[in-house]
Amino acid sequence: MDSARALSDARPTPFWLEDPGRPEALPALVGDTTCDLLVVGGGYSGLWTALIAKERDPSLDVVLVEGNEVGWAASGRNGGFCAASLTHGFGNGLQRWPGELAELERQGAANLQAIEDTLKRYGIDAEWERTGEIDVATQPHQLAELHEIAEAVAAHGLELTVLDAGALRAEVDSPTFLGGVWDKDGVAMVHPAKLAWGLKQACLGQGVRIFERTKATALAEHGGGMAVRTPYGRVFARRVALGTNVFPSLVKRVRPFVVPVYDYALMTEPLSAEQLASIGWRGRQGLGDSANKFHYFRLSADNRILWGGYDAVYPYGGKVREEYDQRPETFRTLSANFFRCFPQLEGLRFTHAWGGAIDTCTRFSAFFDTAYQGRVAYAAGYTGLGVGATRYGAEVMLDLLAGERTERTSLEMVRSKPLPFPPEPVRWAGIEMTKWSLDRADRNGGRRNLWLRTLDRLGLGFDS
Repeated sequence: MDSARALSDARPTPFWLEDPGRPEALPALVGDTTCDLLVVGGGYSGLWTALIAKERDPSLDVVLVEGNEVGWAASGRNGGFCAASLTHGFGNGLQRWPGELAELERQGAANLQAIEDTLKRYGIDAEWERTGEIDVATQPHQLAELHEIAEAVAAHGLELTVLDAGALRAEVDSPTFLGGVWDKDGVAMVHPAKLAWGLKQACLGQGVRIFERTKATALAEHGGGMAVRTPYGRVFARRVALGTNVFPSLVKRVRPFVVPVYDYALMTEPLSAEQLASIGWRGRQGLGDSANKFHYFRLSADNRILWGGYDAVYPYGGKVREEYDQRPETFRTLSANFFRCFPQLEGLRFTHAWGGAIDTCTRFSAFFDTAYQGRVAYAAGYTGLGVGATRYGAEVMLDLLAGERTERTSLEMVRSKPLPFPPEPVRWAGIEMTKWSLDRADRNGGRRNLWLRTLDRLGLGFDS
């Protein structure tokens, strides 16, 4: 079968955002208003910040403004992997903050549990499934690397379940699988858009004032607080939290620290009982292979397979544009790789094909800081693991705005920042060289060339 034929009916929209439960957009802000806390951005980062602020102090007047609709960007089009990791995986954390990794893992686990508790408390049906994630080896060198990670995790008092080829294929059957490690408790599957919409409803229920289609265009000091301009009015706030992530920050000095990388995904039609039986997957875990150019895949509630990743595309100049959300050459590659992984599903068709921008930084995990003498806080750089970590980032921003030293703000990870990206054209050339080198390493037994080894020594080494 020509793998492109499976794409012939695919809709160019994120599957999650077509859910019939999608709420109507709220009216835009018209005129001026005042508040105690203004949250800019209606994705997970902003929604968690607004909700937790009201939970900490119900008397606070909290306003949230969103330039489009709540959950329309990364929060509504990601794979729905909600991980406990705050450091973009154990390996990245071990490389950067070995002395505080145990504490980071503890806080990350508590954060994931807090998300689950919040869904129960507010009755949010986000199709939450605490099934864990299996990291899969499809090449011998990846199997050795996964075993090394499992040993390192165990040395820190944590546990991963090591699966040989037979045990893995008993969970999910693919002829490409050589083995893997299963994090049974540290990852949940979720419907990403329903999570955003549920948080929106929870915020409204707690008295947060939300204005959609209200783009924040400028930030300036105003008396003892801040003023944010929008198309039809201004918001005067004592404090501001920026959850804009991949979009250009209102604090301009932050912009060199973040670049957009476009990620793409496909969604299949629902599998029949026979098709599902042919691959097993009764445990409904999330999966990701261990290549540098990796795939992530999971089952939806109605037994579709989401299949994403592999290509990570940086547009020259770092612009975020709607036209980049579609990339047929990537969709065709994804389709071909899907049927290579699951040849028993030949004939299955894809119903949706989409992309979106991820905010990444040079350390591949979030960074935090304040501006304007502590009156503005921001968090950015989640690099694809923001479904869970944005809640933690919200707590950090609120701690920083309160001027409090907490278990979060005491961490080196929170107190430090990544190196900024260089300007163009050096930025584009460096990213392209890194991508080429990572692809070469995948094809060369995992051996990293001089370029990658140099980045490793500088603390810029891409590990996924």
